[in-house]
Amino acid sequence: MDNNDFPILKQKVNDEDLVYLDNAATTQKPKAVIEAMEKFYYQDNANVHRGVHTLAERSTEMFEAAREKIRAFINAKSSKEIIYTKGTTDSLNMIAQSYGENIHEGDEIVISILEHHSNLIPWQQLAIQKNAKLKYINLTDDGELDMKQAEELITDKTKIVSVAHVSNVLGVINPVKKLAQLAHQHGAVMVVDGAQSTPHMPIDVQDLDCDFFAFSGHKMLAETGIGVLYGKEELLNQMTPVEYGGEMIEFVKKYDTTWNELPWKFEAGTPNIAGAISLGYAIDYLNGIGMQKIADYEHQIVSYVLPKLLAIDDLEVYGPKDPDKHTAVISFNLKGLHPHDLATGLDMEGVAVRAGHHCAQPLMTYLGLSATARASFYFYNSLEDADKLVNAIIATKEFFKDGTV
Repeated sequence: MDNNDFPILKQKVNDEDLVYLDNAATTQKPKAVIEAMEKFYYQDNANVHRGVHTLAERSTEMFEAAREKIRAFINAKSSKEIIYTKGTTDSLNMIAQSYGENIHEGDEIVISILEHHSNLIPWQQLAIQKNAKLKYINLTDDGELDMKQAEELITDKTKIVSVAHVSNVLGVINPVKKLAQLAHQHGAVMVVDGAQSTPHMPIDVQDLDCDFFAFSGHKMLAETGIGVLYGKEELLNQMTPVEYGGEMIEFVKKYDTTWNELPWKFEAGTPNIAGAISLGYAIDYLNGIGMQKIADYEHQIVSYVLPKLLAIDDLEVYGPKDPDKHTAVISFNLKGLHPHDLATGLDMEGVAVRAGHHCAQPLMTYLGLSATARASFYFYNSLEDADKLVNAIIATKEFFKDGTV
């Protein structure tokens, strides 16, 4: 990576060099993506699919080329299995609302206690609406999914299993391939929230054998407001649209309508054209580095910084303590200090982290917490950034201890 690719990172915050460690919330955008969007709006902007003029054809070509890049990036069988959405949240809600029509009274849905609200509330509400039962997989003492319990919870009554590939709080990588095997043994479908995995490691949906996989563009260098729902073609063909109008229509009569073929059946209205194209360029950028190289580099950062954090007195780090079981998402609290105060103290040192419940309140309740601070690294962060985080925590601890800088 060229350090000049991310000008936003070359600034001072509170008179300190910025260290941006809120990548789990959103990533920064490289110049290549920003310039590609500028070029699109200056030269190619037009609505897709409906026009025969040159700009419309160019815009459509770029829009569909991005879809093929996404297909290859996650190794889907067909571009028909790639549905553009607004983001992971939108994708998961779409599955719950459409595939959820298959859920009936007495059926069971299995998720985990560490889920982001986006992968919890849709299933919670579906269970309420259908009078189905929602079950939670809990955690082991070291913060991993309790797979023994999962084997007990997933039964022939289970119709849906939905779990995050990587926790946005604990940084743990969940065994979704094994969960998919368990789900399929009992006739259930496997849904994977890939928001925190897709930007950071190679993804192969065929190898995972998940039935649905959701992720967001803004967490992997693209614009906000664009996401992807992958679904196995045979399942998507069986499902009904949840929004109507625009390109998802084949033919409309006064009292009946037929739907377009995949993937457009699920893409109502004018889509986020620029966002989709930005995701294509973001994938080009990530492929230029190599996803395995990114995963290896982030593991190097975690292996370096996690022991240093664990060595700080009064700092509680959540999730696995073994770097081999931990992604670059690290949540922590400093004894006697509210996470918001800790985050404010770090910000005064130029270190940007997130503080709060991270849209995972049931997990916070399970852990006996109200909130945590969270640092999340990406490939453009350095070991020096890791040191600055450690030093900033120590400086903040000392400041609140005796009131001096």
